Amino acid sequence: MNALERWNHLEIRSGEWRLCLAANRWGSRDSIARFFGLISRAGDGAIWYVTMALFAAFGGSRGLQAALHMAATSLAALLLYRTLKRKTRRPRPFRAHEGIIARVPPLDEFSFPSGHTLHAVTFTLIACAYFPGTAGVLLPFTLLVATSRVVLGLHFPSDVLAAAIIGTVLASLSLWLIPGVSLFA
Repeated sequence: MNALERWNHLEIRSGEWRLCLAANRWGSRDSIARFFGLISRAGDGAIWYVTMALFAAFGGSRGLQAALHMAATSLAALLLYRTLKRKTRRPRPFRAHEGIIARVPPLDEFSFPSGHTLHAVTFTLIACAYFPGTAGVLLPFTLLVATSRVVLGLHFPSDVLAAAIIGTVLASLSLWLIPGVSLFA
């Protein structure tokens, strides 16, 4: 059994593809597809670069530290998710299942894990550790980014869930290394 057949077998047994198909069909409405397309596009990096720039420009030395911390952790996240994608080679839902449509073009070939979600979770947790007041904006945005990836037909729910877990672990470990900064301060 090749990699595609193994992934399809797991998805069919778990019923995950049905959830993915339902979310993708819900996203077939023009307004919903446009909304989640914009959210996904912002999650490509624009929001995070602006956030880091604002922290560095207006947050004093703590803001600069937060921006540098986010940038350094971003590199670790990038290496981690690219390595996982190459190793797992999980096909994207629109390639693996008839009826699931990619509502925007993917940035790369494989599905597992969701890089958008991994980065959004990592950045949000780090930003909130430095500036807890950002949680009211960043947490909902991160949830929308994660949702967008399934609605747009680019990821299975398990890709997003795994990325959220990996992002949480990565952010937590990176925060543990920095004295005086904590998610629970």
